[in-house]
Amino acid sequence: MSHENCIFCKIAAGQIPGKRVFEDDQLIVIHDINPAAKLHLLVIPKRHIETLADCLPENPADQALLGRMLALAPNLAREQGHGYADGAGGFRVVINTGPDGGQEVYHLHMHVLAGPRPWKRMG
Repeated sequence: MSHENCIFCKIAAGQIPGKRVFEDDQLIVIHDINPAAKLHLLVIPKRHIETLADCLPENPADQALLGRMLALAPNLAREQGHGYADGAGGFRVVINTGPDGGQEVYHLHMHVLAGPRPWKRMG
């Protein structure tokens, strides 16, 4: 998919609406339009990266971006009423990569899911 036709790039640019939960200079977070769980957020980098496999371990910018995405997940879950504390609650984070990994949109994104066993609906 070309960068110009990327739906997540268009959402990040404000060309397509998305129910935003969070935004900073690197990331946007929106509600998934086809949720697989009571809470289903998408953490999307503003920079177009097709897959997790395109992130390089020796690239400090990629390391920082992936760390930022993961570090944000607990706060997002907690703010949406699905945090983990004192052995109760919890959430799941998923990054699908490539066709065999279940990736449907070729722009790196992370799913934050919570609610009663949200992974039962995930393939």
